[in-house]
Amino acid sequence: MKKPTILIVDDVDINREILCEMFRECNTLQAENGKEAIEIIASKQDEISVVLLDVVMPVMDGMAVLEEMKKRKWINSIPVLLITGEATTQIERKAYQMGVSDIIRKPFDAFIVKQRTKNVIELYYNKRHLEEMVELQTKVLRKQAEELQNMNDRIIDTMSNVVEFRNLESGDHVKRVKTFTNIMAKYVAKAYPEYKLDDRAISVITSASALHDVGKIAISDAILLKPGRLTKDEFEIMKSHTTRGCEIIDMMADIQKGDYGKVSYDICRHHHERYDGRGYPDGLKGEEIPISAQIVSVADVYDALVTERCYKDAYTTDEAYNMITRGECGVFSPKLMDCLAMARSEFEAVARENQKVAAEAR
Repeated sequence: MKKPTILIVDDVDINREILCEMFRECNTLQAENGKEAIEIIASKQDEISVVLLDVVMPVMDGMAVLEEMKKRKWINSIPVLLITGEATTQIERKAYQMGVSDIIRKPFDAFIVKQRTKNVIELYYNKRHLEEMVELQTKVLRKQAEELQNMNDRIIDTMSNVVEFRNLESGDHVKRVKTFTNIMAKYVAKAYPEYKLDDRAISVITSASALHDVGKIAISDAILLKPGRLTKDEFEIMKSHTTRGCEIIDMMADIQKGDYGKVSYDICRHHHERYDGRGYPDGLKGEEIPISAQIVSVADVYDALVTERCYKDAYTTDEAYNMITRGECGVFSPKLMDCLAMARSEFEAVARENQKVAAEAR
């Protein structure tokens, strides 16, 4: 610890000299009134280790100095020892309420003053050191969290690109679903705080939505790329992409850390569940369906409707909205339908832009 700097504030010259002599091994600054003390603290607050403050002084007394230090929040980082022979119990109580570290009555004992001052300096030094260590550790943890998120994002992007190679429609579909998911999640978070979707949760759900169809990797080309309507048996195989996708996500458990793994699993398995229990693979009903899967389900269906596929033309945004809200694509949560209504204009803007890009690419 470097040599401490002590600010001595007292209107009596001899008192300041006595204290300066007592602390000759330290750096000392002097002020003969509170106004002068405030000016010194303002210019040297990073250097001052402790303030030895008298109460009764002209121009500006010690209590006014404490009030100013509290107002400017200096009292949080600069300890103050009140040295006075005039303090009443009421003044002492007020001084402690304003943040003084200790009160020493005059006439004072040199040893006691030095020891109390040393203790206070060490206490604040350790406090500052601890705060610096906590801040440093927080920065390290924040960096690790960012690196972990980047790794999870790369894993998810890689897997969704694999799906794109298997099914040429899926790659762009993944990107569009992520956009719709992010929009929907923000409206759900705002309208229904009981779901506890903060910015972090929205980010995870948006990223994890890219894996909703990862199980299609395990579906044969004959079924996955079939241009016409699937038979009943073929549809049963296609439905298995939900559970097959979960098997793939489970295999990534060691590298996909934190809540990404669970959210990815929930979305992959349950994005085809329906609120009335008539979805698959588990027939979950109502709020048994994870909110992440409910959100992605709406995004997935909406994009499927407004996008041209090899087996159908694109529906208009009005048609898509009405089909979903009328239950023609399965039953969704009333809460999510409220949010879809609020998000409708944003959904339609994204859909129109995607349709424009698709038309230009043809």
